[in-house]
Amino acid sequence: MKRYDLITPEGTRDLLFNDCLARRTVEDKLSGLFRGFGYSEVVTPGIEFYDLFSGSSRNFRQESMYKLTDSKGRLMVMRPDSTIPIARLASTRLKDAKLPLRLYYNQTIYENNALLKGRSDEVVQAGIELIGGVNRKRADYEALCMAVESLAEFDKENFRLEIGHIGYFKELVKKLGVDSEVGEEIRLLISQKNYPALNDLLDESGDNRITNALKHLPRLFGGIEVLDKAAELFDDERIAAILDDLREVYNRLSALGYEGKISVDLGIVSHTDYYTGIVFKGYLSGVGQSVLKGGRYDGLLGEFGDPCPAVGFGVNCNEVARYLRKKSLAPSLKEPECIVFGEKGYVVEAIAFARNLVREGKIVENSLFNTLEETKEYCASKGIHKIYVVNDSVCEIDL
Repeated sequence: MKRYDLITPEGTRDLLFNDCLARRTVEDKLSGLFRGFGYSEVVTPGIEFYDLFSGSSRNFRQESMYKLTDSKGRLMVMRPDSTIPIARLASTRLKDAKLPLRLYYNQTIYENNALLKGRSDEVVQAGIELIGGVNRKRADYEALCMAVESLAEFDKENFRLEIGHIGYFKELVKKLGVDSEVGEEIRLLISQKNYPALNDLLDESGDNRITNALKHLPRLFGGIEVLDKAAELFDDERIAAILDDLREVYNRLSALGYEGKISVDLGIVSHTDYYTGIVFKGYLSGVGQSVLKGGRYDGLLGEFGDPCPAVGFGVNCNEVARYLRKKSLAPSLKEPECIVFGEKGYVVEAIAFARNLVREGKIVENSLFNTLEETKEYCASKGIHKIYVVNDSVCEIDL
């Protein structure tokens, strides 16, 4: 027997029975919600060219992607993100479609999390992309409200949505004047809330209002008062406009009945560099990591030759399904109501009878045993209380 015959690769796991049902429930609920808001499903390839994820704002870390080669020796990757392929699709096959485009997806992404134990490398995501539209604010509110509704589908009372704006971080890094590698390291440390390493790195750029604001960025989360603290740390015309926009979004969402479920987090600095505006994350009670991520990305489609504003989000169906199972909120598999046993010479007729019961909505097993006694023993072990015996006629036996 080979060494790896009996285990799955790190970051993956087999799903059985009720786990599968829980995940399928999440996918079906989200798909129904998205269709209800007028979104149409698209599916992109699970294998893409490496170059797709190495553009100016598509710079995924090489070590985070699963790579392979095609028959011509070209470097390929297993899809690490759904937004970028959909942006490509919208800019090519849907280039002449009437805007706005309302697209949704339900597919798997792959990311190598070797240094983050406990993280899944294979994640089923369901999400939306709202592409185009004259009024960006209207689109942002639609995406945010749909994000809230997505969370409420599974945790109506205790979900929370954190909103931020990537512009605050980008403006500070731009003013700091560091190269892209240092800027990426700053971003990574802020996202990890690694205060000591962040402080050490920023100390190399001196002690000023910009570095001070960046040092405080991981702590800028909470209620509306966070925006006042951010303005005190650093304020100019551009940043003031960003904070005003965020304040308006917070107040409008709270007024829609989401007060107490919305918070501000200016430390949301996603590893995907294509975000240009509002960013947000969603959480369910008792789940340590976010189950929903999204934001505005107005420059991405332009990299494919068709400039167009866009906003979207994705939901981690794996984590939501685990949450439902943990809280006993997921449906359980229904046990067979009966078993059909065909006597010798009536096997096909028995399957046909079982088929008719299935069409009536019953859950049925077809007996694979040679005798009725063996079938009865099997029923006792499975808790099945009815047998249909098929020969020239059908006889019903209650156990």
